[in-house]
Amino acid sequence: MNPKLPAPVPPLDLSRVKALLFDVDGTLSDSDDQLIQRLVNLLKPARFIIPEPKARSLSRRLVMRLESPGNALLGLADRLQIDNLIAKVLDQRARRRAPHASYPVIPGVPQMLQTLSLRYPLAVVSARNALTTHAFLEHNALEPYFAVVVTSQTCPHTKPFPDPLLYAAHALSVPIQDCLMIGDTVVDVRAARAAGAQSLSVLCGFGTEKELRAAGTQAILPSTADLTKLLN
Repeated sequence: MNPKLPAPVPPLDLSRVKALLFDVDGTLSDSDDQLIQRLVNLLKPARFIIPEPKARSLSRRLVMRLESPGNALLGLADRLQIDNLIAKVLDQRARRRAPHASYPVIPGVPQMLQTLSLRYPLAVVSARNALTTHAFLEHNALEPYFAVVVTSQTCPHTKPFPDPLLYAAHALSVPIQDCLMIGDTVVDVRAARAAGAQSLSVLCGFGTEKELRAAGTQAILPSTADLTKLLN
């Protein structure tokens, strides 16, 4: 008996797109690249053993490994119904660090948001806590472009559960099937598929093209800034 093949992923239908939902880290913010670069710098003393191209690849894998236990922990916290407690602790930690933090934005993103906000309602759907999400948006003067901001503290469950996307769609008064989720990881793709939204992935964060396609993304762009050409 032949194993059942997964259903083919439908191509992105631009005619259906009525609203845009954005992840933050690796999608609007290049914080992922900053962390990877810091690890690359730490590996410089071993450059004769690990040349920089290999150091960058190794650093990326290390960061992704560090993220995976964090995602698992958040999922466990959801199931134990202690996610609000954890969010409060993280929020207090971020509050102490926020005045000294940097909030880099991916090049071209402000111009893209300015252009597309004239055609579509926009929402943030982030797994960050509320304090750091709003701090990033305010620091880069991006908050006016978003009608809705969904953080890890908005819904009972965060991505890859569908709850945050469904919340954003409802708040925008747009059917979820007419929303496009834009993110850089398989978590964003899985959340979009679970909610019934379309998905588009970008390669300016953590996700690789291979893993994003395997997760079922419907389109891939090199950078979030490239959305202007696709949708305008």
